[in-house]
Amino acid sequence: MHDELIEQKSWWKKNWKWFLPVSMLILILTAVLFSSGIGGITNNYAQAYSDEDLYQDAIEQVKSNSKAIEVLGEIQPIDKLAILEGEVEYSNQNQSVSSSIRIVGSKARGRIDILANRVQGKWNYEKIKLRIKSPPEKKQSINIIPAE
Repeated sequence: MHDELIEQKSWWKKNWKWFLPVSMLILILTAVLFSSGIGGITNNYAQAYSDEDLYQDAIEQVKSNSKAIEVLGEIQPIDKLAILEGEVEYSNQNQSVSSSIRIVGSKARGRIDILANRVQGKWNYEKIKLRIKSPPEKKQSINIIPAE
């Protein structure tokens, strides 16, 4: 019998062929992510999720408009997915926001466009516009708070 030791290859020698390309790909994707501004967009959506008052107060404004209620019917509460499906852009150190979210009523669906500024911790709405999208025969825009 042969009494020779079998030399084991190190982890690096066995796996370098896949480890190097995968590492490079991760580094390139990370660099693209940070340089493309996607981090800022992600920050806007995270801020929007935490600003529930912004959307709840806007929905209350829509509910107080008789024409909007006539067209939409009973308005369902917004969910977190509505914010993600919409658009949101914060500016002025998160003190101003321009946003668009979907709204669903018992008679129609649409979007709410919001332009607001935070003053002493409360949202001051400059514009709230309701755009009815479906059904097509009810398609229209209703200014809840017209832009000045």
